[in-house]
Amino acid sequence: MTEPAVATAVGPVGATAGPAGRAAPSRGGAGRVEPLRVGIVGGGFMARVHAGAARSAGARVVALASSSAASAAHAAASLGVDTSHESVDDLVTDPGVDVVHVCSPNATHAPVALAALAAGKHVVCEKPLATSSAEAEALVEAARVGRLVGAVPFVYRYHPMVREARARVATGEVGRVLSVRGSYLQDWLLDSDDVDWRVDSAAGGPSRAFADIGSHLVDLLEFVLGDRLARLTSTTTTVHTHRGGSSVDTEDEAAVVFETARGAIGTLFVSQVAPGRKNRLLLDLSGTAESLEFSQEEPETLWVGRRSGTQLVARDAAVLAPDAARLSTVPAGHPMGYVDAFAGFVRDAHDAVRGGTPEGLPTFVDGLRAVRVTEAVLASAASRRWVDLP
Repeated sequence: MTEPAVATAVGPVGATAGPAGRAAPSRGGAGRVEPLRVGIVGGGFMARVHAGAARSAGARVVALASSSAASAAHAAASLGVDTSHESVDDLVTDPGVDVVHVCSPNATHAPVALAALAAGKHVVCEKPLATSSAEAEALVEAARVGRLVGAVPFVYRYHPMVREARARVATGEVGRVLSVRGSYLQDWLLDSDDVDWRVDSAAGGPSRAFADIGSHLVDLLEFVLGDRLARLTSTTTTVHTHRGGSSVDTEDEAAVVFETARGAIGTLFVSQVAPGRKNRLLLDLSGTAESLEFSQEEPETLWVGRRSGTQLVARDAAVLAPDAARLSTVPAGHPMGYVDAFAGFVRDAHDAVRGGTPEGLPTFVDGLRAVRVTEAVLASAASRRWVDLP
């Protein structure tokens, strides 16, 4: 679907500065490559997830910055990070940091990531990569020019059974894909007194539900299909026009009808006001030979339907496609889930920093794609017309 990593480092990254401020190879005794050193921007839930995944990948989380020196110190203590910086600028220019993980509010993603790239750091940036396609394009270009890795955690790609579904489509087992149904449902903003910075467009950007979770759904769809949305029409709703005494100008739900470049048709629905749905991402596709369904809340299985019968394919590296088996890091019968998928993504991102070319790594190019689709959804909802996608 997309190109490999936007750019990769010249070689393994370590302790000393190389050309143009980039970290140069550093090895310990007997040729041992030193762990990558991660700096995290942000101190909330996603900072905790990134810190755990980075450590699982063998990196050291050495520094943290947040919205203030006090909040950085609190988050650093909570996450076991030795250094808390007084400002984000201090972190991105810290010579002891190789990779910057951006986990701050959406509107800060582009300026923080650009500053990190300008300082010669590789960047893992939460989605949405930016709140406009112009900003996202600038990030893609900055990573390319700097020969730096820019990755975006579309981590649902890293469930082994997603890779199994992708392999079945790519090898033709599914046949020609005819239709797709995707949904992503949550309930954490169900009530009018549920508030969060994402509700404020100044902090979260012009789209909320679609930029936040619809971007995951579109990335997963295009990744599994190896196909792209070509045109769409959409509608959005804001269920609560006021939350916590403030007016709301971002959507709670979005419904999309689309056609792909290869002629499949489909629907997408995202909601953050669906009672009882905590994190229900579901992808269901029908081909001329078989149908596939993956549910993120039951990630250990892939439903396969044929006219002659159906089956649940369980995660078992011994019988899965090679890419799915690669991501099965524990034996069958030992459940894997979101944390494992996130760790798999960070391992691949850090592998790219060291000069590898991991298959399926979501990069800034994919982040830009998600921003463009989000803009098309908002434009269609406003105009009540079909919108073509590049």
